[in-house]
Amino acid sequence: MARPRRCRRVCAEPDYGSFRPDGIPGGASITLTVDEYEVIRLIDLEKLTHEQCAKRMDISRTTVTEIYESAREKIADSIVNGKILLISGGDYRLCDGSAIHFCQKRCVRPSGLNVQAISVKGANVMRIAVTFENGNVYQHFGHTEQFKIYDVENGQITKEQIADTNGSGHGALAGFLTELGADTLICGGIGMGAKNALAEAGIQLYGGVTGDADKAVKALIEGKLAYNPDIQCSHHGEGHHGEGHHGGHCGENKHGCHGNGGCH
Repeated sequence: MARPRRCRRVCAEPDYGSFRPDGIPGGASITLTVDEYEVIRLIDLEKLTHEQCAKRMDISRTTVTEIYESAREKIADSIVNGKILLISGGDYRLCDGSAIHFCQKRCVRPSGLNVQAISVKGANVMRIAVTFENGNVYQHFGHTEQFKIYDVENGQITKEQIADTNGSGHGALAGFLTELGADTLICGGIGMGAKNALAEAGIQLYGGVTGDADKAVKALIEGKLAYNPDIQCSHHGEGHHGEGHHGGHCGENKHGCHGNGGCH
């Protein structure tokens, strides 16, 4: 059975749908798909590497290389042989803001989580998130209404920001931290499901921390933070507060993956 094709994430649909040779009224045409257009835009215009392009489009680097080679061949065919270049179709979905920490734009998510209020993390910056309430480390990860975000560079805190969670539970918060670009979390109690989700996301956890949030971050930077690596919220069982993972799928009744049957 053939493996289903994965929808390629694109920032936006092209502003122009076709290009044609000057002075040639008709003739043959060739179609550049929107995902091929996006790869060309990211690699040749924004100068991203194939690896960076893969992260932006939520596909593998090998797939990016295949798309890139196909797109360049089509563009060359259009230029050399005077073919009309059409840009349409393909297996793609429009970005919903989920690439926020891969790109330099301020994406807007429809989820209600206040990701767009947080700046993009710079290179060589450690981003620490702390469950936050009234200046202290909040003690229940799944119920935290705010994270305080600290950017650390060369052992110094360079920026502090507040992110509102709007009441989302454990599972959503793990994804939220990923979208923020956080690589470290300081918190009080936390359930096993949330711990697993953070581990899968590659976020380093320092649980069982109490007291002033700012002091906790400074202690972590200095290697003096007191924490409990085996911390677990005693009253949070598996699956509590939405800790399960829900798979997504491409939308329907629109262009690209949404309506061409390419992602089932």
